[in-house]
Amino acid sequence: MNRRAILLAASALTGLSRLPLGGASAQAQGAQGDAIRPLVLITRPQAAAPAAYQAAELIAQEWRKLGLQIELRPLPNQQMSQVVWYERQRWDFTMWQMVGRPERGDPDEMVYNLLHSANIATGYNFVGYNNPAYDRLAEAQRSEMDQARRQALVRQVQEVVNQDQPYAFLVHPVNLQAFNKQVFVESSAVNQAGLGIRNFWNWISLQPAGAQRDIIVNSTEPVKATNPFYVSGAPDSWVTDLVWDRMMRVGPDGLPQPWAAEKVEQPDALTIICTMRDGMAFHNGYPVTTEDVVFSFEAPGVGNESPMYRPFVQNIASVVATDAKTVRFTLKRPDAAFRIAVLAKLNIVQKKTWAPVLAEYQNRPENLESYVEERPVGSGPYRFVRSRVNEEVVLEANPNHWAKPKADRWIMRIITNTEATLGAFRRGEINVLADYFGDPDLVKEMAAQLPRMIAVKEEVDIGFQFVGMNLRRAPFSDAAFRRALSAAVNREMMAGAAWNGQAVPANSMVSPALAAWHDEGIAGRVPGGNLAGAQRLLQEAGYRVVNGRLHYPAGVRETTTPFQ
Repeated sequence: MNRRAILLAASALTGLSRLPLGGASAQAQGAQGDAIRPLVLITRPQAAAPAAYQAAELIAQEWRKLGLQIELRPLPNQQMSQVVWYERQRWDFTMWQMVGRPERGDPDEMVYNLLHSANIATGYNFVGYNNPAYDRLAEAQRSEMDQARRQALVRQVQEVVNQDQPYAFLVHPVNLQAFNKQVFVESSAVNQAGLGIRNFWNWISLQPAGAQRDIIVNSTEPVKATNPFYVSGAPDSWVTDLVWDRMMRVGPDGLPQPWAAEKVEQPDALTIICTMRDGMAFHNGYPVTTEDVVFSFEAPGVGNESPMYRPFVQNIASVVATDAKTVRFTLKRPDAAFRIAVLAKLNIVQKKTWAPVLAEYQNRPENLESYVEERPVGSGPYRFVRSRVNEEVVLEANPNHWAKPKADRWIMRIITNTEATLGAFRRGEINVLADYFGDPDLVKEMAAQLPRMIAVKEEVDIGFQFVGMNLRRAPFSDAAFRRALSAAVNREMMAGAAWNGQAVPANSMVSPALAAWHDEGIAGRVPGGNLAGAQRLLQEAGYRVVNGRLHYPAGVRETTTPFQ
């Protein structure tokens, strides 16, 4: 019996008893409001995301003990994204993740863009969290240039979120990755804090050891969009990182460093001057100009054409090409995260291609996120060759790039089945195990059997897995209700049973991988399946169980339309 089966069996035993909430006096008519409607927890299908689906099952099991009727609703990834991202009034709660990306090594994206109220309508704040006190702290940390004071503000932010619980944080995954050291020189692999070997620097640095000159990685989910103004998932970001250049890059040490801009200067708190590299060209042969750079930072701020990237450019007062090599950014207010959160995040696109597209989409109901280039063109170290839906993405090394990759091609194979993934790795059909959520012992056993072939790496992820609760809809609009639901979730059990021990229990959007920013006090207060505590919180807030169903506090009617 493996670890997951043992933990699931133990969890099932705990579900044999259900504690009453409110006692006999709570059964009296008139002492409670309406019964809470059946709630729908949206998740990806088990085959596509086994860990998240298993976690959803465990969560639903605990919440049913509180008197809630919970339905799991698996949706294909694209349909799930459509509902959660674009139909924000409609759903109850959803399994979701913030994947680790290098620019998330600075906490600003998690702190400001994820939960600031300015981003409720179309941005990252899709749960609808609105707390003016939180907004003030999020704005203050963004503008604070003193590192120690900024760290204190980021920790205060985490405390506010801990009280409000707009998310039920679950785990920070531990990335287990591996590569074939018979195919690649082992010493050429580059590890990045919070990401492991699944990072930009590794993809340009891996040195082939012999005749096999392709990097072949796996993904458990397909690429939904190869679009420089829209990154809808983890594998999408792996591709965009390689196809498009950025002014700066987050280095393996987590610090920003010049990239397309060979020099970045800041003469004062509101001015950043970037000097471009000579000889840069797009994959179609056209030179990269400062006009292209200006357009790349102006376009996301036009209307609502790029809602995912718009928050990152809102602090830019102006961006101007002062000559053929120099671009000057003027900010509205000091921005401590600008180099990482903006210069190292936004892609440099070709104005010639995208200006007419932007003009066209301003007259359409869709935004730029829906635009599909027939053959995406960037200026990055890899250029696009082809993409086959649910099968693969193929990139080839850009021979004219100043950081030409050591490998000839970068190929991502879509393999959703865990056993099939391991089989492909063993047979050499993939040579980098980049995306794996199965039993870690199977990979470690394989490495022990094939010590000359397989190198294994582990790294706590920058990102996190969570349940997003729709605060626009009752009962999730009540912070007491959210705190009770969060208290009932046993993160330790979940990390073991759903993530096979390859995860760290979470209670913050700032990962422990970011030691300078993570609040250790938060880590010490991770809810651990406190069912009695959850029931007490609900009772204190006026909720009551009647005939096995949880009811709203007295006088509260159920007026929310069920998710269909």
